[in-house]
Amino acid sequence: MTGTSTDRPLRVAVVGYGLAGSVFHAPLIAATEGLTLDTVVTSNPERRAQARAEFPEVRFAATADELWGRAEELDLVVVASPNKTHVPVATAALEAGLAVVVDKPVAGTAAEARELAALADSRGLLLSVFQNRRWDNDFLTLRGLLADGELGEVRRFESRFERWRPQLKGGWRESGDPAEIGGLLYDLGSHVVDQALTLFGPAALVYAESDLRRPGAETDDDTFIAVTHASGVRSHFYASAVTPQLGPRFRVLGSEAGYVKYGLDPQEAALREGERPAPGADWGLEPENLWGRVGAGDSPLTDGGRPVPTLPGDYPAYYTAVAAALRGTGENPVTAHEAAAALDVLEAARKSASEGVAVKL
Repeated sequence: MTGTSTDRPLRVAVVGYGLAGSVFHAPLIAATEGLTLDTVVTSNPERRAQARAEFPEVRFAATADELWGRAEELDLVVVASPNKTHVPVATAALEAGLAVVVDKPVAGTAAEARELAALADSRGLLLSVFQNRRWDNDFLTLRGLLADGELGEVRRFESRFERWRPQLKGGWRESGDPAEIGGLLYDLGSHVVDQALTLFGPAALVYAESDLRRPGAETDDDTFIAVTHASGVRSHFYASAVTPQLGPRFRVLGSEAGYVKYGLDPQEAALREGERPAPGADWGLEPENLWGRVGAGDSPLTDGGRPVPTLPGDYPAYYTAVAAALRGTGENPVTAHEAAAALDVLEAARKSASEGVAVKL
């Protein structure tokens, strides 16, 4: 329960053990002081065996409904199941008196996100959204540059999440069923929009282009979003599975200088390879040849500007903050109200792309 002062570890149930549950949530929870992975919810025998191999003491449940009858044995439920289940599972957990972390997107609409937030607020429970890329190495580095005024007044923010996956992989993320909340707009778009709103504040105007490029594609796999922030900053986002030549992850243009950074944060790849964060161990580091550069009047590809050491990525910080919030010693690291603001932008982008208009917020 939120505000608990006990010294015992807080007991966590993870609902779903696919990519999100097995690669991100379970390992990060297990690595967080004060949290213990108590239960994994999956009926898949292979996934149970995978979880048991890494976490020998973990308990299992076949469905989330099995948790509500023993809610007093748990302190937090993490919803890492497919997008369409996020709202019903989170709602049931809150109604059972349990704090909740939901993977992004928290819901299919901003209205649903705000309803969840209202339910959590009415019951005095933590409801947090797993926006792990606020702890990417490049994002942390950029926040530091902005705080130090290195770029002057920021005018344009370009953010790319591009991949080269010319063949469909299948699964709910590529489903055209609106109930699945698939496609890159709500997948990678959730990340890039959240980062921009965190850095530059609310959106005022949204324009988007969204396409289905691959044969057999049922939902967007190549999307562009332009956001004008109330602050005057203009953000351009690219989310694509069909980019044969990848652009810079960040290109940030200010009145005094720009920052250009190529390459993805290494934490996801490390987690996928079975590496785990541990106290005192190096984590989230990248080699110097991948550092971004700050400068003016030249290209970083011709050694323009100066290299800026990339801060270590720190996904473990998210669950450290969640644990502190549950104990009443810290703040919710990502609120559902913030997630709803990002969903406002994604809904406006979907409308813009389908109607060919710019949408005011």
